[in-house]
Amino acid sequence: MVAVAIVDYGVGNLHSIRRGMELAGAQVKVSSESAEISAADAIVLPGVGAFESAMEQLEDKLDIVGEATAAEKPLLGICLGMQLLLTSSEEGNSRGLDLIPGEAVRLPRGLKVPHMGWNSIRLRRAHEITSNIASGSNMYFVHSYYANPKDPSTVVATTSYGVEFPSIIALGSIIGTQFHPEKSGKLGLQIIRNFVRMAGST
Repeated sequence: MVAVAIVDYGVGNLHSIRRGMELAGAQVKVSSESAEISAADAIVLPGVGAFESAMEQLEDKLDIVGEATAAEKPLLGICLGMQLLLTSSEEGNSRGLDLIPGEAVRLPRGLKVPHMGWNSIRLRRAHEITSNIASGSNMYFVHSYYANPKDPSTVVATTSYGVEFPSIIALGSIIGTQFHPEKSGKLGLQIIRNFVRMAGST
C-alpha cells in the first residue's frame, strides 16, 4: 500500500484531504514529524491562508521536502501549498520553496476575491495527474493569488477568472493544483487517485 504523508504545519483542515487519500487506497499519516514524512512514498502540502506565515510554519520541514524531491518522490501542493512550490509571492516577503521557478501573483483588481466556487479547468498538455479527467471538468476553488511560473511548459491546465491562470502545474514529480481536489467530488477524487498511482509507480 502506498504511504502518503500530509504535512501538518498548522494551516488548513486536513481531514478531507486525508479522507480523499484513503479513498484512493493510500495509507495516510498526517504528521509534523520529520521521520514520518521522510518515510512516506509521497508527500502532500496542503494550505489555506497567507504565504509568508505558511513558509514560517514550514521552515523546519524544508530539508525533508528537499530530500523528497531529490529522491523524485511525488509531491502534491494544494491551493496555498501549490503557491509555496514557487520561488516567491506578491503576498509578503518570504521566499518560497523554489521547486518550480515562478511567482504567486494576485488576481486582477476589480474581481471579487477570493475566487470561490466551481470553475472549469482546460487541459494544456498530457500528464499522469489528469488521467481520466476531461478538459472542461469543474473543480472547486478558493484563492486570491495564482501561480505564474517562469516556464510555460510547467502548466498542465488553466482556468479563467478575469485572467487565464494555471490551475495545475507540474515539473518532474512535483505537482500543484490551485483548486481543492478533496472538495471537488468524483473528479477531484480521480485527481487524488492519479497522484496515489504515481506514488505507487516510483
